[in-house]
Amino acid sequence: MSLVVGVGLRSGTPYAELHDLVSRVVTGEVRLVVTITGRESEPAIQQLVEHLGAELRTFTKDELAGQPVPTPSDQVEQLAGVPGVAEAAVLATGAELLTPKQRSTNATIATGRLPAPGYEPEDRDVVHRVIAERRDVRRGFLSLPVDDDVLTRVLEAAHRAPSVGLSQPWDFVVIRDVATRRKVHALATAHRDAFAASLPPDRRATFDGLKIEAILDTPVNIAVTCDPGRGGRHVLGRHADPRTTWFSAAIAIQNLWLAARAEGLGVGWVSFFEPGEVAAVLGLPAHVELVGYLCVGYVEEFAAAPELVRSGWARRRPLSWAIHHEEWGRRTTSIVDDALKAAQNPGQNPVRNPGQNPGPDAAPATGGRVHVIVGGDPTDLRQADALVVDLGQNRPAADFGVLWRPARAPAEAVEYGVEIARDLALQGAGHLVVQLAEDSAQAKALAKALAEGLEAGASASGLTHSWA
Repeated sequence: MSLVVGVGLRSGTPYAELHDLVSRVVTGEVRLVVTITGRESEPAIQQLVEHLGAELRTFTKDELAGQPVPTPSDQVEQLAGVPGVAEAAVLATGAELLTPKQRSTNATIATGRLPAPGYEPEDRDVVHRVIAERRDVRRGFLSLPVDDDVLTRVLEAAHRAPSVGLSQPWDFVVIRDVATRRKVHALATAHRDAFAASLPPDRRATFDGLKIEAILDTPVNIAVTCDPGRGGRHVLGRHADPRTTWFSAAIAIQNLWLAARAEGLGVGWVSFFEPGEVAAVLGLPAHVELVGYLCVGYVEEFAAAPELVRSGWARRRPLSWAIHHEEWGRRTTSIVDDALKAAQNPGQNPVRNPGQNPGPDAAPATGGRVHVIVGGDPTDLRQADALVVDLGQNRPAADFGVLWRPARAPAEAVEYGVEIARDLALQGAGHLVVQLAEDSAQAKALAKALAEGLEAGASASGLTHSWA
């Protein structure tokens, strides 16, 4: 535990008095001594800092005045302009106050507990940079081998990932053999073609320009697997939510990805195949499951924005849409109000104008048509551009063509409608055909929110609409 000691003292206070007071109160390593600006030159303060081997920091009267000290003093307020120097100085560092002020004849001290230190700004910036510059890379790989030492460092980073109950359910299958990779490539190609055939014509035209894998373009492929039973029966933290095992393996992949970026290696995650098909090619035992298949190698460059953003396939959601306070729906700015504001100020709309949100995410939307059937059922999915919104209270069978939105009230249905419209715009939709297939207040509210852009954000998302 690192401590901070706040000091208030009269000018000329003897060091022996201050040292005796600190010795009676402080037990533990002191990292920081803090006081009000102007007292840092006092010999007693300087000797204390040297004795403790601590850092000295000062705060101005204005910085201390607003701190909620537990034992304010009118006398100190009159003399120093703050209610209590020692306590206020501790609180100003962001520390948790452990002991309120203790007095001697000429001095007061208070102690606090400092949180574990973060990185220095330059190191912190590197961490955030590698996160921001991580890319799912599929193009521009170079025909350079990946050194074993580099690959080991990357896998070591993956292996350091947190896991539920320290079960470490992952394994890494490193694949260099071209014959094996050709088999996996054939599986990915078949599923790519099947997915392309399922798309509406306008969406297919955009998809045809996308590269979905680099299996044969990279010198190394890595299959990341998960053993759901690793650790036996009593893995700590897994009993209530078994999914944490697969989450652990996914975190290992993210660790690998970030370490690879720091090493100058591009990584692409391929998901265009059934896991069982790849498991058969790699000879995985029946109890082990494939979680991710990664293509790894050196690249010409790391793009400023993800390929799906640059191609216009999809765009980023603003962070403000994803943060709820205390309970669902309590965003700092409601998504409905935000849509209304965006409709009134289209030039500032990050959905219609993605360059405003921030960075080089300025590719135009593909403008595809989506037929949204509110209150429909899976039988409505025969047409490729259909999307069903199910408002029933019972969860339907899993189908990505069905959005389950069991709205509890019309107001919540409006919020869902706005969010669906804006998310579809981010996924390249340009025109919504809205069909109302259920006669309920929630269905009518959601359909209206989808269709009437000014009220619910459809036009604010850059969409046009019509009624079926």
